[in-house]
Amino acid sequence: MKQFKVKFLSNSIEKSIVGKATFAPVESGHKSDFILFHLDEIEVGSGYAAIVVTNVFNSISKLTGHVVLIDQKEIEHFNYGDVISIEKNGVIRVIYKKTSLCAFLVVTERCNCACIMCPNPVVIKDDEKVISTLKAIPLIDKDIKLLCITGGEPTLIGDKLIDVINACKQNIPQTELILMTNGIHLEDFNYVKEIVSIKHQNLAITIPLYSDIDMDHDYIIGARGFYKTIKGLHILESFGQRIIIKILIHKLNYKRLFQMAEFVCKKFCSVRNIVFMQMETSWREFTTEKEKKNIEELYVDPYDYSNNLERSVLYLNKKGIDVVIYNLQLCVLPTTIWEHAKKTPSWESVYIDECYGCYYKKNCYGFLPASLETRSRHIKPLQK
Repeated sequence: MKQFKVKFLSNSIEKSIVGKATFAPVESGHKSDFILFHLDEIEVGSGYAAIVVTNVFNSISKLTGHVVLIDQKEIEHFNYGDVISIEKNGVIRVIYKKTSLCAFLVVTERCNCACIMCPNPVVIKDDEKVISTLKAIPLIDKDIKLLCITGGEPTLIGDKLIDVINACKQNIPQTELILMTNGIHLEDFNYVKEIVSIKHQNLAITIPLYSDIDMDHDYIIGARGFYKTIKGLHILESFGQRIIIKILIHKLNYKRLFQMAEFVCKKFCSVRNIVFMQMETSWREFTTEKEKKNIEELYVDPYDYSNNLERSVLYLNKKGIDVVIYNLQLCVLPTTIWEHAKKTPSWESVYIDECYGCYYKKNCYGFLPASLETRSRHIKPLQK
């Protein structure tokens, strides 16, 4: 989620301003739903949620309402139809990009874990994001395919999470909705009951499992959460809620992928979706030295666990479980599991020199732009 610091805000705001970006005056309809990027001195009228300018025009004094000044170079980050918020602390956030295949709603940056691979700083309070999210949902395009509610840890906003899910049901009911949570708070039966009672027909809840061994899982998340998460999964099962279990692969668990696959099959009879993800290092440039060290210690070449992953995927497939593999290139995977390798819908793939001339490039995930520094030593072009 991109965000920018404004240079000037004409009037102080008590609550966040949320609207759709437009680069031309709105002739009719609800002007208050739009944030106008006013790039010249044409008369624009009033009634917009806010007006964004890049220059102090002679006529700026004629503009009414909230006028925001930003750098000219930042304009390229906005498109017509983007849903953006202007926070009372003077930050502009892009909540939803119209050009994206899916959207991520960050409802909080607080978390009840301290995962050793997580780059996010500790946040004490940020309820403003919940307010912005609830304002943004009605403005998101109705035909968006996928929407993810994430954080931080979304369940930390309590009953406001119920409001967010319900708003999605009311405004974009056909969109697949993914709640990404660590599952710890889902040990509360009544809380799960509230979520399920919304009856969102396209809701799936994604919960990570880092190990089938309690101490290993808890060491990775930096909290005592293994048994709470397992309890939460069982409660979700009892309500018939669709669950996706995510297994993030790194050096601390790659040798036990098959045992984890067996664990899921034995413990959770109704789970029908499992995602394997190679740990990305795309946040490397934003981390502290300690976090960089953790990432380097956790990274494992996908080629080193490819056979173990193959065994696990084929086992789960025979059990009738839909398996998806994200963030892995085809050249490091056995051909028997290629059909499970997918491109993540939220990122645009890039390719390196070794990819050119590869017959299967168009079907391959490729790389995230910022994750090229750490990659498998076995990347190579493949022939038909």
